[in-house]
Amino acid sequence: MTGMSSGTGVAWWAARVRAAVEAYWAAAGARDWSAFAATLADDVVYELPQSRERILGKERYVRFNRECPGGRQVRIERIVTDGDGRQAAARTLVALGPEEAHAIHFFTFDADGRIAGVTDFWPEPYEPPAGREHLVQRY
Repeated sequence: MTGMSSGTGVAWWAARVRAAVEAYWAAAGARDWSAFAATLADDVVYELPQSRERILGKERYVRFNRECPGGRQVRIERIVTDGDGRQAAARTLVALGPEEAHAIHFFTFDADGRIAGVTDFWPEPYEPPAGREHLVQRY
């Protein structure tokens, strides 16, 4: 896929990727797991390098988010996309109660515009909380 395939330009691909990232965060914020799942490829890979965790597949990744305690608010500060509709990066401000932290998220997309990979970078390395071992692989 190139930025000019099918008569579409770079701006169209960038807008498509941006809309997918915005839909992903909107669905997560609303805890609308059907809408969240619709943004994901079936074989999505989610990685958290600071905690050395990886989740394989849409079902596990949706469950991981569904089981995460509620109340998290995410504000997108910036989205940067490539011209081919295959990659995006987002900087967010994440608030959980009075605590706030910036995070960087890298997204890759499949040919259908669904999210195929997400890598989240948080400010500090951390040990994962107990209770999600059934969903993740450690590396």
